Amino acid sequence: QVQLVESGGGLVQAGGSLRLSCAASGRTFSSYAMGWFRQAPGKEREFVAAISGSGTSTYYSGSMKGRFTISRDNAKNTVYLQMNSLKPEDTAVYYCAIRGQGTYYSGSSYDYWGQGTQVTVSS
Repeated sequence: QVQLVESGGGLVQAGGSLRLSCAASGRTFSSYAMGWFRQAPGKEREFVAAISGSGTSTYYSGSMKGRFTISRDNAKNTVYLQMNSLKPEDTAVYYCAIRGQGTYYSGSSYDYWGQGTQVTVSS
């Protein structure tokens, strides 16, 4: 049984930083690309970043590139999202997911999802 558990969300002031973690179990972690998505109230789910199974390739949404960094530790079965220079518009529930097939940028390419962690950025 695949399980993804996100953590690290919280309340932060604009300009601050947070690091999200996603712990995975139930699969050979290093075999699968992982992604982060987010969903703000009243908005559609949005791609944030993705990383290949080996960690050598990363992909970012254009609006977050340069502020967010995705990484993974395959020994710990964990993927991270370092978020810097946070803005109020970054407020959302952040989800990690395991990619199956298809483009990195679409949620439909991901087979398993975590429960999400809330990030709130105050102005």
